[in-house]
Amino acid sequence: MRMVILLLVGTVVAAGGVSLCINIWAKAQSAPGCQSTTADGKIDPTQTIAFWNNQPIQPLTALADNLSASDKKVLGASSNKWIEIDLSDQKLTAHEGDGIFLESLISSGLWNRTPVGEYNIWYKIKSTKMEGGSKANNTYYYLPNVPFDMFFYKDYGIHGTYWHNNFGQPMSHGCVNAPTSVAERLFYWTDPQLPVGKGYIRSSPENPGTRVVIHR
Repeated sequence: MRMVILLLVGTVVAAGGVSLCINIWAKAQSAPGCQSTTADGKIDPTQTIAFWNNQPIQPLTALADNLSASDKKVLGASSNKWIEIDLSDQKLTAHEGDGIFLESLISSGLWNRTPVGEYNIWYKIKSTKMEGGSKANNTYYYLPNVPFDMFFYKDYGIHGTYWHNNFGQPMSHGCVNAPTSVAERLFYWTDPQLPVGKGYIRSSPENPGTRVVIHR
């Protein structure tokens, strides 16, 4: 397996002076999807740098939890829910009974294809770190604090996005990039329901995951 070594020597300007920041990562080229590498679902404020397509960017340092506890409860109480993702139109539609809960443009897989098929959300986590791609072909990414993640097939999921706003165009490594405000509403609307005070949940027979249908 080819190892991709990234050496970053940068200058960080902060109140009170200048400090030298040296970060060295040795990373094997990753498999398709967006593997979650954080277990507790909490934002890590110590993460001060991120990378997208080899370029340094500002990471998310706080979770914009805009919904009240009562809003979350109301969203989660609905039934007969399923998510449709149209890869041709780059569009997500959240269906609820005979109506539509929300619609949004998304960005599906560019470097790796988003899998077509019918799935169920098996794991949800409020925030996680994702890393992969390849420095050799300028697709390396290191993204701490990715918000509102809903995994539906292996390491493929729907999640919020802070590193681009180019929704409506394929941009990802296989996951479904959604605007963070949309991902937040979906996170509390979808099953399995997240217990109060927890940052992650796996589906179970008693708390099954919402159906996700992906087509071209």
